[in-house]
Amino acid sequence: MTQPYTIARLAAAAGVHVETVRYYQRRNLVPKPILPVGGVRRYNEADAERLRFIKRSQAMGFTLTEIASLLRLRTRRSCRATRELAATKLQIIDGRLRELLHLRVELAELITSCDSNSEDSTCPVIERLALLSRQTVQASSPMNGVPQ
Repeated sequence: MTQPYTIARLAAAAGVHVETVRYYQRRNLVPKPILPVGGVRRYNEADAERLRFIKRSQAMGFTLTEIASLLRLRTRRSCRATRELAATKLQIIDGRLRELLHLRVELAELITSCDSNSEDSTCPVIERLALLSRQTVQASSPMNGVPQ
C-alpha cells in the first residue's frame, strides 16, 4: 500500500499544481479529506488517479461540467450515457476541425498573396482581417437589416 499523500505530493503525482487540486475541490470534482485535529489532510492513490482522469478528460476537450458528469457515470458504469457525451464531444471536435481546415486554406491563400505582393503598404493579410472585422461590426450592429 502506498503512503498517503499531502496535497503537494498529490499534485506532483498527478502532474498538476496544488492550486489546481484546490480548485477542483471547490468545483466538487475531487473530495476534500477530513482535516485531523492539528494535522494535515491526507490523500490516496485513488485521488491521484482521479486527478489524472480529469486532466486526460480535459485534454480530450471535455469541460469541467462534462467531466463532473463523466465522474458520476464512472461510478455507475453507464456506458450508454458516457457514449452519448463522447459522441457529442466528437461532433464538436469535427466541427472545429472543419473550421480549422477552412482557416488553414484561407491563410495559405493569403500567404501566397503576400508572396506575390510587391507593395508592402497593402498587405493582403491585414486587408482581409480589416474586411472581416468591418463585417463583424456590421453583423452585430443593432440596426443591422433595419432601414434607416
